[in-house]
Order: sequence, then structure tokens, then C-alpha cells
Amino acid sequence: MFLYIVFFIVIMGLLAYLSSPTFKGKMGESMVIDHAKRYLGEEYIMLNNCTIPDEQNGTTQIDHILISPYGIFIIETKNYTGWIFGSINQKQWTQKIYKKSYRFQNPIHQNFKHVKALEQILGDVVTPEYLHSVIVFTSRSEFKTAMPEHVCQGKDWITHVKKFNQDVIPAMKQKRIKYRIEKEILDPSWKTNRVHIENLHQKKQALID
Repeated sequence: MFLYIVFFIVIMGLLAYLSSPTFKGKMGESMVIDHAKRYLGEEYIMLNNCTIPDEQNGTTQIDHILISPYGIFIIETKNYTGWIFGSINQKQWTQKIYKKSYRFQNPIHQNFKHVKALEQILGDVVTPEYLHSVIVFTSRSEFKTAMPEHVCQGKDWITHVKKFNQDVIPAMKQKRIKYRIEKEILDPSWKTNRVHIENLHQKKQALID
């Protein structure tokens, strides 16, 4: 009987994790990593799940940073299903699944803050014009409003990135950029995640107050 109870608890815990935002986010990030490996050449270097210091918010977490001769691409992944409604200027976008609607932060604004955090770190290495925001929704979602070119679905983000084909960052500078970012990345740990989550909660509370 005891073993059945333990088995039931383990199964329920596993199901809860599989349906959690954390797991869904990791699945979306894995999709982008797989696309990069399959469709991008060796001249592209990808850093994943980067938590870095941010002067305004304490820390910021960037899903992917793609370094290349053609620029640096800051990628925010959204593993959402259903219909997606949003525009550049809206503070919140809407996800609609059947008759239910859910609000979430405008990912363009969210990733803009990531880009600004990287600008602070790389200010003396590369000019801001070579930092590009890319938003990637999984193919399980469907856009119901017109989206900017840099808001992509599925592997369309690869096509968007490849439109940047002019050499603007020399190889030595790419290495310097990678080293500078890696130097700033906080070690992945439960403590780093906890600090980042606390910063998000404090920022959210400040907006409410």
C-alpha cells in the first residue's frame, strides 16, 4: 500500500511539472537550440539560458544569445498554444484557447529590456545597431494580428536571422563578445533562479504600488 502511495505522489508530481510554465519554457528553448544546430553554420555561436546583472532590475534572464559575424541576436522564446493577439505598443498581449483568454507581457517590450542589458555589458565592444531582438513562438500558436518581422513562428526565425548577411563583427571581436558575456553570466543554480524570481516579484509589486 505504501508503495502505491509513493508511486501516486511521484506520478502527480511529474504531471504537475510537465504542465508547469517552467517545463513548457524549457521545451520552447530546446526547439530553438535544435533549429540552430540543424540550420545555422559554425559561424553562429549560441549561449543559452543566460542570467546576467541588470542595473535597473537586478538581474535579467535571456533565453538565447546568438553571436555571429552578422550581428548579435537576442532571442526570447514563447512556447504558447492557441491564438495570439498583440501589437508593438500594447503592454500586454492575449492568448486565447477556445473560449478562455489569458494575458501575458508584451514579449517585444520584454526582450527590449534584455537588449538594453546587453548594451550595458558590451557598450565598449560593439555598437547597439548590431544587437537585434528576435521573438520566437512555437508552431503550436497562431497569430491573429499582424506581427513585426522579428516576431517569428516555428523555424521561421532562422529565415529572419539569415537576412542579416553582411560581415559587421570580425572573428576576434566575436570572441571578445562571447568572453565578456560569459564573464557576466551568473552561475546556474537554485540560488541564481531564486534571486531572479525575487527581482521579478519586486518589480511587479512596484508596478502595483
